[in-house]
Amino acid sequence: MPFSCLPASLYPEISNGERTLADWFRLAAEIGLDGADISVAHLDSLESPYLNGLRRQAQDAGVVIAGMVTYTDFTHPDPAVRSQHRQELRNYIDAAAQLGVSFLRVTAGQNHPGVKRQDGVSWAAEGLTAWVEEAAAAGVTLTYENHAIGYVWTYFDFSQTASVFLEICDRTADSGLQLLFDTANLLAVDDDPLTVLDAVLPRVAAIHVSDIRQKGSFEPVLIGSGVTPLNAIFERFRKAGFHGWISVEEASKTGEEGFRQAIPKAKELWQN
Repeated sequence: MPFSCLPASLYPEISNGERTLADWFRLAAEIGLDGADISVAHLDSLESPYLNGLRRQAQDAGVVIAGMVTYTDFTHPDPAVRSQHRQELRNYIDAAAQLGVSFLRVTAGQNHPGVKRQDGVSWAAEGLTAWVEEAAAAGVTLTYENHAIGYVWTYFDFSQTASVFLEICDRTADSGLQLLFDTANLLAVDDDPLTVLDAVLPRVAAIHVSDIRQKGSFEPVLIGSGVTPLNAIFERFRKAGFHGWISVEEASKTGEEGFRQAIPKAKELWQN
């Protein structure tokens, strides 16, 4: 089973230049990962020479760039902003294809004040499905996440709650849009990840393995040290014959040691 990691704990260091993406690729290989995920927030360019160089850096380190996360905001009240995010996603699909990315994370958008549920659901469904066929043709799987909050966002995700997430899943059911299932985000709003997983499991193309300290609040912790029912979640995936990427979202802010603990723990839990 291929394992990758989204290095959320390292985002500040990568953003301020203390650590490069090449540094991250080397760390990912050192701790035994098959893939190293990245954020579009850390791309210096979408031009071919830069992207080709980034892909070579990953290959030289001994990993692939398995996943890339975007921060699509299709629930913004301004239609011009929604249109901009739609076009940006098209550009990110092309970049992902050039990088050899397997799955590209997309989000519904932020929970902007004043946006009605029916409008947000419609806008999100429209934006999320706009380029599914183009992505597939490019060899990239678009995966919609049950998301919490983006690195570059002000507000939590519009579809953070199970009811809204599932409504958008229903609205996009026939589009070919796949899912990125996060193991902990639903617990942050007191929703049950197992119930939601049972409803959407056939559409899940990749997993974000995350953990939080307690139900009802979003406080990421080391994998296996929080309240997320990882054993039960993994058991469902194993019984379903899941064979996609398992991406550990390391966001505990415990430095490199956090990665050295989280990856083996996630692998151990998967094998139980």
